Amino acid sequence: MFPEKGQGPSASKVIAVVTLFPFSGFLLLLVGLMFVGMLIDLALSTPLFKICSPILVLVAIVIGLAVTGFLASGAFGITRISSLSWILKNMRGTRLPEQMEHAKLGAQETAGHLG
Repeated sequence: MFPEKGQGPSASKVIAVVTLFPFSGFLLLLVGLMFVGMLIDLALSTPLFKICSPILVLVAIVIGLAVTGFLASGAFGITRISSLSWILKNMRGTRLPEQMEHAKLGAQETAGHLG
């Protein structure tokens, strides 16, 4: 696991470290620049948010209610379609007989175990 005395890291490991060190430094520099830019942006936009906050809160509430309405409408539509489909299948008598037979056998078996 550990190299013996006199042995150092392999050449491929040294090359990997030498290659990745400048790259990671460059990425760290980019992260720092983005962080500073975010802080400047936050400092500049905070007064606008303070001034516009009553409007923004109302807009957020309206958008939230609209999205909730659309989602509820879709859910009601899917429920209606599946209910009509179930009613039509029952009226035609095209329920899956194998599943019904399996359910009956399971119920009889459970009733037999209980008493």
